[in-house]
Amino acid sequence: MKIMITGGAGFIGSHLCDEFVGKNDQVIVLTRASTALDRISHLLDKIILERVDVTNYDDLGKIIEKHRPDVIIHLAGETSHSKSFENPLYDLDVNTKSTLFILEKIKQLGLKCRFVLGSTFIVVGKPLALPVNEESICNPTTIYGANRLASEVYCKIYNNVFGLDTVSFRITNSFGPREQYIPNKNAVNFLIYKAFRGEEVTIFDKGNFFRDLVYVDDVVSAIKVITQKGTSGELYWISSGNCLGGK
Repeated sequence: MKIMITGGAGFIGSHLCDEFVGKNDQVIVLTRASTALDRISHLLDKIILERVDVTNYDDLGKIIEKHRPDVIIHLAGETSHSKSFENPLYDLDVNTKSTLFILEKIKQLGLKCRFVLGSTFIVVGKPLALPVNEESICNPTTIYGANRLASEVYCKIYNNVFGLDTVSFRITNSFGPREQYIPNKNAVNFLIYKAFRGEEVTIFDKGNFFRDLVYVDDVVSAIKVITQKGTSGELYWISSGNCLGGK
């Protein structure tokens, strides 16, 4: 199978590459020219690497037409809440318009291609009730969350109206090797890093918060199942189902 992964040099993308390369699938990784390749350095002779920003729609379209993949797993995007407010138009381009462009390209080329969208629990905003599930009302509180939710809706529309084979998933707080350990991104990995170094770990707000933590290997396993067996047009949650923290 020919699998294209946007953002394939990232945290989850790199682990996903390991999985599919190990199954002898042909893997095409799309990543920005500025992205370091440390996470996939061990795979460079086993994958096809394409350096492209997913907001460069002309080049992105040419790459899709060149490879004509069986599956596109769209993980590329900007995940910073603060940056989505600082540069909302770029967030729209990278997190929403890129999804719409790929869907339209698949339609225009008539590809028999499954499109798998990686989304986030952030689309829910402040949940009205716990646990959160596929039926929970979405009321995003950031531009990032709103743009990710829009991408989910585009997938549903292209499935309903044009018959494209689309499926979406939302990930909760994933953690594990190769993730960045900086305080303003994925605090869980940062806290694990500080604990590993024997440093003091600070928990704010007296620990009065909830987090659903899921290990990256479980995320990859779930994405693989969704890619292979997910029902077209559906949305899935990838989580542990166990909330940590709280009052």
